[in-house]
Formats: sequence, C-alpha cells, structure tokens
Amino acid sequence: MTEPAIRVLIVDDQMMVREGFSVLLNAMPGIEVVGEAVDGREAIAQVAALRPDVVLMDIRMPEMNGLEATRQIVAADADAKVLVLTTFDLDEYVYQALRAGASGFLLKDASARQLADGVRVVAAGEALLAPSVTRRLLSEFSRLSDVPRPADRVAVEELTDRETEVLVLIAQGLSNAEIAERLVIAESTIKTHVSRILVKLGLRDRTQAAVYAYETRLVTPS
Repeated sequence: MTEPAIRVLIVDDQMMVREGFSVLLNAMPGIEVVGEAVDGREAIAQVAALRPDVVLMDIRMPEMNGLEATRQIVAADADAKVLVLTTFDLDEYVYQALRAGASGFLLKDASARQLADGVRVVAAGEALLAPSVTRRLLSEFSRLSDVPRPADRVAVEELTDRETEVLVLIAQGLSNAEIAERLVIAESTIKTHVSRILVKLGLRDRTQAAVYAYETRLVTPS
C-alpha cells in the first residue's frame, strides 16, 4: 500500500520563494504542497484549515513573524511540525524559534534534495539537527539565553546515567542510529530512552531536548 504524501504548507512573504519551493517539493516523490501563506497570521489560519504535516516557516515577515506564528501553532497543536527557513545560518530568531517549538531549520539556499529530506525527517518526528550549522547555532545562541536554570537541573538529575548520555548525544546532533552505534546498543533501546527522556523532562520532541541540554549547561558550547 502506498504511503500518503507528506502535506506541506509554505509560509513566506516573497512570492518567488513560495513558488520556487512549491515547484521543487511537488517534484519530489511522496511530498505535496497543499497551501501557501504570506505571513504568520495567515499561516495560523491555513494550518487550522489544511492540517499540513509540515509547515515551512520563514522568520522575517510583516504583520506577524515566523517566531510568533510558530509559538501559536505549536501551542494550538502539540503535534505540529514546523521547519524554519532562514537566509542566515546565525539568525538570532532561529534559536528562539527552536525554543518556541520548531522541529528544526534549513537555510533558504538548501538544495532541492536537502529541502525534501528535511521535510521527510521532520514529518517522521525526528529533529533536523544533523547539519553542523545547526549545532553551531544552538551553541552560539545558548550563550544568549538565561541559563542555567536551577529548577531544570533538578529535572536533569532524575535521568539515569544512560538517559543523560543519550540526551547529550541528541544535543550533539546524532540520530537514533548514530547513538546506537556509538553506545553499541540496539536502536530500539535508544528510542525507548528518548521517549523516557521526553516524558521525564516534559519536552515535546528531540529539538526541545537539544535546546534543553544547552540551556541547562548539560552540554556546553564549544
């Protein structure tokens, strides 16, 4: 049985960007662009109406920026998957968007394959944290956040040694398969550890776990 196509909403105030991404993604197998929005306010309405699997969200837009739109979309639907698009790899708003609930980010000059792969990764519930630029961004902007937070450190102490080890590797951008290989244990076991980490820390996904690890200084910027 054929898997249903991943439904994507593209949010950007520039028409050429929206049309370009739409053409690129519609040409990829298993992906369908179901709508477009010109700003954050319209994005919120379109998400409610179309129920896309993934939202490609620009940050810098008039009326309502992508940061506030991401915050409201995630607050309304905890399962919402937002993939932030930015022109700058060290855009200060990207870090805030990840804190607000975005599942990852891509540069606007990403190739068609990188764009499609990013959509598939986020749709599958993974965090788009593998690129080194993402790790650099998390490291850089964790310096700007109000950290460490003592109350959160108490929650970290509730993790087992193995769970702490897995959390650190998540923050370093490793996938479940890569963590399993590093720790020489089954990937299914890693998935169990990740689930328990999210529950214990009250986090929604791997991206939030990575941000959390930096903010509590469990992982320090290098």
